[in-house]
Amino acid sequence: MAHLLTVSCSLNVSSRSRSYSKPSNQCSIPSSASISLPISNSPLKKLATKTNRSQKCRTIYATAVSMGQESGSQTGSMSDKTPNEAPNRKKVMVIGGDGYCGWATSLHLSNKNYEVAVVDNLVRRHFDHQLGLDSLTPISSIHNRIRRWKSLTEKEIQLYVGDICDFEFLSEAFTSFQPDAVVHFGEQRSAPYSMIDRSRAVYTQHNNVIGTLNVLFAIKEFKEDCHLVKLGTMGEYGTPNIDIEEGYLTITHNGRTDTLPYPKQASSFYHLSKVHDSHNIAFTCKAWGIRATDLNQGVVYGVRTDETAMHEELYNRFDYDGVFGTALNRFCVQAAVGHPLTVYGKGGQTRGYLDIRDTVQCVELAIANPAQRGEFRVFNQFTEQFSVNELASLVTKAGQNLGLEVQTISVPNPRVEAEEHYYNAKHTKLVELGLNPHLLSDSLLDSLLNVAVQYKDRVDLKQIMPSVSWRKIGAKPKTIAA
Repeated sequence: MAHLLTVSCSLNVSSRSRSYSKPSNQCSIPSSASISLPISNSPLKKLATKTNRSQKCRTIYATAVSMGQESGSQTGSMSDKTPNEAPNRKKVMVIGGDGYCGWATSLHLSNKNYEVAVVDNLVRRHFDHQLGLDSLTPISSIHNRIRRWKSLTEKEIQLYVGDICDFEFLSEAFTSFQPDAVVHFGEQRSAPYSMIDRSRAVYTQHNNVIGTLNVLFAIKEFKEDCHLVKLGTMGEYGTPNIDIEEGYLTITHNGRTDTLPYPKQASSFYHLSKVHDSHNIAFTCKAWGIRATDLNQGVVYGVRTDETAMHEELYNRFDYDGVFGTALNRFCVQAAVGHPLTVYGKGGQTRGYLDIRDTVQCVELAIANPAQRGEFRVFNQFTEQFSVNELASLVTKAGQNLGLEVQTISVPNPRVEAEEHYYNAKHTKLVELGLNPHLLSDSLLDSLLNVAVQYKDRVDLKQIMPSVSWRKIGAKPKTIAA
């Protein structure tokens, strides 16, 4: 477990950092540890913090010290052999492990007795402060989350706080943890966020593409047999008027036949960053023998897994706003507070959807059945297809069963997308590996709506309507009204 607050800290700073020491009376935890704090010139700071131009701003990254590395003077009643000491456990690094999918996945893998390390720069929490947003469900700090998990399960999750765009930091994390698999969620994952203004578009592409490139180089340099499990998106494909295959399409042209990567038709700067990622990963698989699985995930809904439901400090985030909230989660919150469900345009937009419990199951299946050296696998990760209108109808029915009066309105579509289209995407490979899906049911919708009702006093009604326009994006930084 990460333990960064200590009575005395000896700081080992990199050559590009200034040395300094903390007085011991500023800390209250009764143990001591050594931590490494390289100071990074990552571009993250340029977006995250506005300061006087003459003031040099730096971000401090700390490599975590696990409980096993802390002072050995502590005693307890646990047996000599704890679950963390089981031999030959596969080591999985979850990049972006503090986020919506990443946190649920980290706990699930730890519960399945994988040795887990979370790598995260915690910028997703900063986005909330930056945009005046908040999770519907209260979420604890990553440090408290990990402490609580350890106290409940005796399973330890290591923590590395830093930016994977800083290759020095990533190198230290890789050489320290030596992962057998890397699950890469660590990207800016919102299409609307990438379309707010030029700076957020640039940040999204830099963070996502450069971060993934750094992961690929880290695997090549430090753990060449490591399996990369990368979260892609079904949005890479767009909405073609033919069936969507899983990553590859066999075509015959002018009498010749070949199997080629499926054509990409991204619809935002975020989706384009995912396309660039896929191309870079495919190239390094061919050139360097990287083993990789690209999970093109549909729209995720839900908030609870078996692990996150164990304690309130383990709760996952639940986004309902127009920037980070997904369709079904947003509709459930709107129904709970008596706001009409906001259908964009005609509402015929059809996508693949899956429960957060299936996200963690799919990742585990990919890890347990790794790609071969030099293989770039693509799995379409979703369980059902719905149009926006169909989702609105399902939520309306479920809300009425709970005594809620639910109405639906059509609002101008802020996106540039087809509002009525053909959509049939294949998704058999994960099922063949053993995926047992949680399909959208009345009981699941009741559960989602009950969560929304439970926390409806935390809803900020100003955040419900869409505020980001694909057509109105400009170079001038957009300020967010309070």
